[in-house]
Amino acid sequence: MPTGDGLLARVHPPLGMLSLPQARAVAQGARLYGNGHLDLTARANLQIRGVTEASSALLARLLTEAGLGDSRADGGPQRLTLTQPLAGQDPAELFDVPALAQAIETAALAIPRLPAKTLVVVEGRLDAAAPDADCLVAARDAARVEISIAAADGMQTVTDCTTTDAPDVLTMLLTAFARTGRRRMRDLSEDERAALAGASVSSTQGQDRQSGFPARPPSPRCGGGWPDGRPLRQQGSDQDEVPQEGNPGSGRGAPSTQHDALVRAVAPPARDFVPTRPPLGATRPRKGGRETRPVPFAPAAGLLARPDHEILALDAPFGRCTADALDRVVSAAEAVGADTIRLSPTRGFVLLAPADAPVAAVLADLAADVIVTPDDPRRCVDACTGAPGCASGSTSTLTDAARLAARFQPLAAAGYTAHVSGCAKGCARPGPADLTLVGTHGRYGIVIGGGPGDEPALHLPIEAVLDRLGRAKTVGLSAAFTPDTTRADDRGDGRPA
Repeated sequence: MPTGDGLLARVHPPLGMLSLPQARAVAQGARLYGNGHLDLTARANLQIRGVTEASSALLARLLTEAGLGDSRADGGPQRLTLTQPLAGQDPAELFDVPALAQAIETAALAIPRLPAKTLVVVEGRLDAAAPDADCLVAARDAARVEISIAAADGMQTVTDCTTTDAPDVLTMLLTAFARTGRRRMRDLSEDERAALAGASVSSTQGQDRQSGFPARPPSPRCGGGWPDGRPLRQQGSDQDEVPQEGNPGSGRGAPSTQHDALVRAVAPPARDFVPTRPPLGATRPRKGGRETRPVPFAPAAGLLARPDHEILALDAPFGRCTADALDRVVSAAEAVGADTIRLSPTRGFVLLAPADAPVAAVLADLAADVIVTPDDPRRCVDACTGAPGCASGSTSTLTDAARLAARFQPLAAAGYTAHVSGCAKGCARPGPADLTLVGTHGRYGIVIGGGPGDEPALHLPIEAVLDRLGRAKTVGLSAAFTPDTTRADDRGDGRPA
């Protein structure tokens, strides 16, 4: 895909995991055939920047030889599923999450015209928050999953089935989705969603077996609990990348003739739509009237110690990493005895190391390249590539995001989020943030509590944004960015004179 700094090559590691030789190959490819910079995405994928027409074939060959070549050539998703970085190692998972995700990936290869950015999240824990996705496959118990699809007001449950049947049910549902011609499930009409629900419900009739993917016993590597102190459960207990253009099936035109027939043929869903698990950060009721936040989908940056192993979570600042920094992460993995680098939707890396590994020293050595503490304010600020790396950007978003993060510390500590976007597309964070800056003509449109596509309250240069942030900790975020015609940095709507 063309960008402001050359072509962009996407790398989709199977199940979001890289062997150490594969990670070395990615770093080498970025250094030899790109400009030495990589993006880590919210879908736990990688993007090599600065590729040229002359170097693209050489890069593709290197990645294919490393086992990282494309899985399909029809414009469909190269990687369909997203699982938590510790999938397969978390004792709170009720079934084998990697096995189910791989089965869904394999089954979906046969679906024609599936939009390239379709995303299915597979979650084996009962108490985990789920990132935005087209479809969510979430554990109900050790043998059954609940399947939900995206709607304008959140995720809506359409059916449940055994883990064994889930790949077939997803295939039916995704095939019906592909026939609509829509790009994302949240864009479906009510009739189209009803058709998908009917397809998934009918596919479970006669297939409702009691067996499923094997329930996972407690991992011997995980001792008696998990990093946040939760005890092991008994078995049987509950962003985005840069948009692609020209993908088959990605348009938002009228539904196809096949879809019209499907809507007419499918009976009303066997169950009403019901809300599924809460979004990220939401609270939920608990016995005794207390409320609790769901477990994060991915671990926060830093070191999580267990009696028999250590977890190192490393976030790339604003999702950017150099080839040399990736090489140093591989060297760190070798030093602590980790054989796999797990990509995280926090735009980072996760390493699992033995309990006696020199993790503290390794973490300190990586501090210049990646975020290694959970309270780093950069973790609360999203930013895209911006100018000059992106042709759509007019502001230096990465530099400005770093300056903003330094001032954002008090707000970040209180749980606020910010987004510095080079344009209204919002590639780094399509959804809302407490403070969103949208680049336009060298300045930023200010959106409070909204997304990059919303109407800005005013427009300011970055220096004025930083000045107002200094006042936000005393007067509040909204008051700090209220248009003020008496201030030199704006005239009513904040636009330049």
